Amino acid sequence: MTSAPLNTVPANSAAGTPAPVTPGPVTSASAYTYGPQAARNPDLEVLLTDGQGGFAQSSLAGVPTRCYSGLVVSQQPPVSRFCHLVSPLERLEVGGESVDLHALEVAPGVFEGRGLDLLTGATVWDLLPEREQLWRGVWVRRHACMPQDSGALVLLYEVRSRQSVTLTLGGFFVDRDMHAVHTSAPRLHFTPHGSEVRVAGERSTRVTLHTRQDSAGRALGQPLIQALTPHPAPQRVYYRADAARGETTHDVTLGCPLWSVTLPPGGGEVALVVQGVTGPGMTGPGVTGPGVTGPGMTGPGTAQPAEFSDPWAAFEAERTRRRALAERAWQTTGVRDELVATLAVAADAYLVRRGAGRGEARGLSVIAGYPWFADWGRDAMIALSGLTLVTGRLEDARELLLTFLGQRRRGLIPNHFDESGRGAGYNTVDAPLWLAVALERYARTTGDALFVRQTLPALREMLGALVQGTDYGIGMDPADALLRAGEPGVQLTWMDVKIHDWVVTPRHGKPVEIQALWLAALGAELRLSQALGEPPRYAEVLERAHHSFKAQFWNHSADLTAAPTATLLGLGQLGTSLGGALSDALSGDFVLEDDLLRDSSSGALLTTAPSSAPTPVSGPLPGSLSGPGQAVTGGNGLGVGQRPGTAPAQPAVLADVVGAGGEQDLAVRPNAVIALALADTPVVDEQLDAVLAQTERELLTPVGLHTLSPHDPRYLGNYGGPQLLRDAAYHQGTVWPWPLASYVELLLSRGEINRARAALAGLTGHVWEAGIGHVSEVFSGDTLAPGGCPFQAWSVAELLRAHVLVSLSEMQVQEEARQRLAGQTQSR
Repeated sequence: MTSAPLNTVPANSAAGTPAPVTPGPVTSASAYTYGPQAARNPDLEVLLTDGQGGFAQSSLAGVPTRCYSGLVVSQQPPVSRFCHLVSPLERLEVGGESVDLHALEVAPGVFEGRGLDLLTGATVWDLLPEREQLWRGVWVRRHACMPQDSGALVLLYEVRSRQSVTLTLGGFFVDRDMHAVHTSAPRLHFTPHGSEVRVAGERSTRVTLHTRQDSAGRALGQPLIQALTPHPAPQRVYYRADAARGETTHDVTLGCPLWSVTLPPGGGEVALVVQGVTGPGMTGPGVTGPGVTGPGMTGPGTAQPAEFSDPWAAFEAERTRRRALAERAWQTTGVRDELVATLAVAADAYLVRRGAGRGEARGLSVIAGYPWFADWGRDAMIALSGLTLVTGRLEDARELLLTFLGQRRRGLIPNHFDESGRGAGYNTVDAPLWLAVALERYARTTGDALFVRQTLPALREMLGALVQGTDYGIGMDPADALLRAGEPGVQLTWMDVKIHDWVVTPRHGKPVEIQALWLAALGAELRLSQALGEPPRYAEVLERAHHSFKAQFWNHSADLTAAPTATLLGLGQLGTSLGGALSDALSGDFVLEDDLLRDSSSGALLTTAPSSAPTPVSGPLPGSLSGPGQAVTGGNGLGVGQRPGTAPAQPAVLADVVGAGGEQDLAVRPNAVIALALADTPVVDEQLDAVLAQTERELLTPVGLHTLSPHDPRYLGNYGGPQLLRDAAYHQGTVWPWPLASYVELLLSRGEINRARAALAGLTGHVWEAGIGHVSEVFSGDTLAPGGCPFQAWSVAELLRAHVLVSLSEMQVQEEARQRLAGQTQSR
């Protein structure tokens, strides 16, 4: 039996051009090739995940750059994660000469091994990395994957040579918490058993060697395998990404060659599987699938890893699974392009199974970002639409909602689950409100009235708790029906950094996006109740809150005669407005059935009564305003990265926060855009135009929105260095990509499709320049250098959602143009 090529999609030029898809056993929906220079960039990172919170992360070239690099295994899915392997050890011997194919940075710019020098290029196929190296006329190609639910890293080696060569394989091993490093050589014991080696410390790692076999069970090419006596040696590793973040820069690993494989002329194929074994009392789901046999990690007190009888079959199964993810997203959205395919595969990395074998929270959850975040409620609810609804993963959306509804407490859902797996924090006012938005989006997308009947009582219960008042000073203000929140020392909104006792952006009172989410949650209860034929519980509260928002949040002294946004960058207008089903899509709907809910039990259609439009504002609004800039001070005391604005700070058109005494914080932040993109927020055209103009003048960048206007004296333009400085700048000017989707929604609501497409251009290119196939958490305010997690859930989800919305708008315009042309042709 001869093996088919691992990749059936040829890559284009080495300049990073998307490769075309060609027929084959398993074709890739997305392919991207890097030439030798680009592939050697250690800042290009790849991510593989196993669906349990475990992951394998490294640079595209294989150089570990963080303490999180290598194989990380979850012992209590999806948290309690430990690092087992920093890098494979790879050595090639040709004609009596040998060279190390791996590359470890041991000091800045100094490498052990020649892995970088020998690279001819690299390609990612549906985000599975392929690396190719050339030395002395011998080509070595390596593929990698993590089979689902395995806690294992599979490395496939393909060697092509005119002469006999020897490939030595092993690894650089550790045994530590993923957030830590070894300051001295780890104490590990190596026990060889032929084609298997156990590496034991506090936890255990199993390493197995495999050869490609024919149908008769014979090794292809008849390689000569020699098991080596383990002689581990300490190897110091420098982590450049950690150094840039002001973290501990060095780790100590144990490097150990384990097998020597001599391949005959022509070459051959071998595989290395490195697998973390869960500790005593830890459990996990069984592992099944092509090429994967055995019981998996199935019972209390067991530590049995899954058996990989055929790593090549496991790799092909993973390729097939990823292609299916892309195909499902294409079919769901009707947008069949490579960006949808890429981001649909990327989205899969964040959906994880939690709570297997424990009495705590179970079900599906969302890892907020790799490598260091656990699962967060706020992030999960914001990302739900892009991760599941856009990608056609409706069952996952339902299970995700149930996971967090099942953990509600006094009107709140978990802000985050502890990395230790022991409990959760509830310090969030926006997460339960985003859950209401996500639930309505799910209902409108699926028409699943049965699920709405099941969950609507829980939504009403949460809203009732918020009306009555709950933890952290969160509760409805009976005077105006708006939602107030905050108490000293607690951070509650998405601008949630706390440094020791310092809450950097406390936003206590009534933050603008929280009021918009409050209106949206109340509106969701109203519309879903009407769809089910039930009386809404909070219609009166919604009406009062509408009026209060209009009265309290608009800056009546702001200039509402700003130039229309269509002219700000000279972009042409198509002159179309979005209506009907496409307008519904702006709320995240991709099954365009207007406002229909389908009763799953009877099949009957339930029509949602349309909500009344916000009453247009005419004339001056009541309420007194504080003067512009009153809340702007520069007293953070850091003295680093702080600068006065180059132009006077202008007051916001829409207040960011209204305080307890009615005073307005008029700082210019992206929360106004987030608020206005929610359908229940009252606004008139002049106000929307003014907010958009201000956003474009002061917040808009090619990759997202500043969290604070650069003209504000508190602006910090450098996101980098030690944690204190990073956290201080986190929401004080640092650029975040996820709010860009709200900005795009507002443009589409105004018919500005060309401008919406232009706004996404920077992030679309960024997909291939940091965390490959993903979107970074943040960007530095001044330089727009990517920072934070290179793989962030809501960044990926919101770019995907925004891209699909713009694409649907473009498709509608094209269809209208086609129909007009057809009509003109017929009239002749």
